[in-house]
Amino acid sequence: MKILLISPTQSGIGGIAQHIQGLTKFLKKNDYSVEIVSSENTFTIPIKGLKNLSFMISSFLKTKFNNDHDIVHAHNISSALAMKNTKGKKILSIHGIFSNQIHHLHGKTLADISSKYEKKALKWADAITVISKEAFDYYTNLGYNVFQVPNAIDISSLETNVDRRYSKQIIFAGRLSHEKGIDSLISISQKLTNDIHLIILGTGPEEKKINDLVKNHKNIHFFGYVDKNQTISLIRGSDILIHPSLQEGISSTILEAMECKTAIIASDVGGNSELIENNLNGITIKPHNVDAFVEQIINLFDNEKLRQLLVNNALKTVEKYNWNEVGNLYLNVYESVLD
Repeated sequence: MKILLISPTQSGIGGIAQHIQGLTKFLKKNDYSVEIVSSENTFTIPIKGLKNLSFMISSFLKTKFNNDHDIVHAHNISSALAMKNTKGKKILSIHGIFSNQIHHLHGKTLADISSKYEKKALKWADAITVISKEAFDYYTNLGYNVFQVPNAIDISSLETNVDRRYSKQIIFAGRLSHEKGIDSLISISQKLTNDIHLIILGTGPEEKKINDLVKNHKNIHFFGYVDKNQTISLIRGSDILIHPSLQEGISSTILEAMECKTAIIASDVGGNSELIENNLNGITIKPHNVDAFVEQIINLFDNEKLRQLLVNNALKTVEKYNWNEVGNLYLNVYESVLD
């Protein structure tokens, strides 16, 4: 089976990039032929608002004569036009609810326009997959035949080194953008006591706010972009991962924290609510509730027994989100459309 993966990105620590990395590794390990078209090997304009649009056009042109594949697997709506342009059975994977993501990032007007394009894109696919139950319900209710295939991590390949810098260490790792709850993250950090140190990893449009924050807080540390191994080492060395997103699919960062035995405090939205059972394998809090985040951070530092309970249960949860399990779900989808 020859498989073409089309994705706006395939490198870095972002969710879609890690998904493509894991899926590619799984497919190649099982002797499938894999080719990737992404912004890393296709022309894009690296300016906010233009990168995805330029990728749509350039990937469309690049795939025009690329027809030697059994499966064409596009990730996110920006890859759909290139998918339409190719021969082979077409799979469209949506990492979240597209119109909601655009609304958070760019506002209602662009979200309405994008929604019309999305409806066309969904019709081009022979099969649609989503990573969360929330998205499954949303697209199923619109009348589409949808498969739920969750996000996953390659547990066996995760870095085992532990990087602890402070006696009380918490961490945020992710894109520095509005939908990731950066405003809440800043407010949380400003309310931490001086003995609790917050490490922030990532890049994005809200990076200036983080740089301004650390100038006035000695217990806030911004590392910017770091590679995957160092990210995992820092998560392993942290007591708590905080994840105050306004919307979320099945977060690979949360899955990694579960495997790293790092307690999780996350907003009660989307895929977070599917992964985390409150006070059993993590703690969930309504978005924007800054005081509750701070209260639970302090609570977990004061209650070692609870923190240990959360990490032990989370370790059991993450086992079913391993690529060895999830990769086979994709193979089932591939085989169903080929049949």
